[in-house]
Amino acid sequence: MNLIAKTMFGLEGVLAEELRQLGAQHIEPLTRAVAFEGDKRLLYRANLELRTALRVLYPIRSFKVRDEQGLYDRIKEINWPKYMGVDGTLAVDAATHSPYFKHSKYAALKTKDAIVDRFRQEYGRRPDVELENPTLRINIHIYDDECTVGLDSSGTSLHKRGYRVDALEAPINEVLAAGMIQLTGWQRDCAFVDPMCGSGTILIEAATFAHQIAPQLHRRDFGFKRWSNFDANLWEEVLADARQKIRPFGHGLFGYDKDFRAVKIAQQNALAAYLEGKVSIERKPFERLEAPAEEGLIVMNPPYDERIGNEDIGSFYQMIGDRLKQAFSGYEAWVISSNYEAFKRFGLRPSRKIPLFNGSLECRFQKYELYSGSRKQKYQGHES
Repeated sequence: MNLIAKTMFGLEGVLAEELRQLGAQHIEPLTRAVAFEGDKRLLYRANLELRTALRVLYPIRSFKVRDEQGLYDRIKEINWPKYMGVDGTLAVDAATHSPYFKHSKYAALKTKDAIVDRFRQEYGRRPDVELENPTLRINIHIYDDECTVGLDSSGTSLHKRGYRVDALEAPINEVLAAGMIQLTGWQRDCAFVDPMCGSGTILIEAATFAHQIAPQLHRRDFGFKRWSNFDANLWEEVLADARQKIRPFGHGLFGYDKDFRAVKIAQQNALAAYLEGKVSIERKPFERLEAPAEEGLIVMNPPYDERIGNEDIGSFYQMIGDRLKQAFSGYEAWVISSNYEAFKRFGLRPSRKIPLFNGSLECRFQKYELYSGSRKQKYQGHES
């Protein structure tokens, strides 16, 4: 079957590689998405194991359309009783990038009307709308005059891993964190350090990656489990295979933050991710941090704002650069920020700059090599 996995800007190459490792065929990176082919087992595995996918969609129809009535008519033509019963519930998500459909919510409303009218025509009654946990979540994507109708096999967005018990203000998205880790080219062969770990998202994503734990291993609900063709035995096989892949990791996973509340939240979230004993999270300010291992990878998401308490952002970034040089020789550091001027205060020359978005903020994910000699060849990064 033809499938589409949605992702974030800049992570298409990472997601394509993840799909290749799962055995997907005819992989085609798109904008914020990757198209691929696979069977039902792969559909289940994609939802369970992909770290950089937001949703996995199963397209069922594509057509050209330029007005609301045309959209209504083409949607109503689809044999919806094939996909759900009249006693089921539905929800419609729409994304429009078209001069013919300016408002995505209106496109979603017309789609919903067409579906329930098709049921009313056949059964004399209609299914209800349920936004949170519908039997069938339908995805409408309109680009110019091309409309693709897909079934959402994921249900709740796959960035929700289930471990975020609590969070500080504006935590980094789990999919972005997982993508950043893979963009570094880390081979799970050295210590991992997040020296400003906040609520722990980057560290937790690194830990599940290091131990090869499927990101949705503890999630119970997926959209495909409500589909009429759900194969419970196959799903149990996929789960069992994922559990068999978990591996020990002997190099250390370290998170630090100067804020007591952040450390407590990160520890709670790590416990919720079943990582007890697998990560170390301590309260320690970056300016006093010492390298916890001889060599390692640093991935960090420092504040972007103009002021950090009583300190201006330029001085703060200068402190980061100074500490990296003083305490982390033998390491490689990757830093994401939207503050390009502050980046210049690091006093370090980045060897790579990758454009990403953290929410709506346009950012750069920059690589700094804090070593020389033979180890310089070890990390070349994942070309996106």
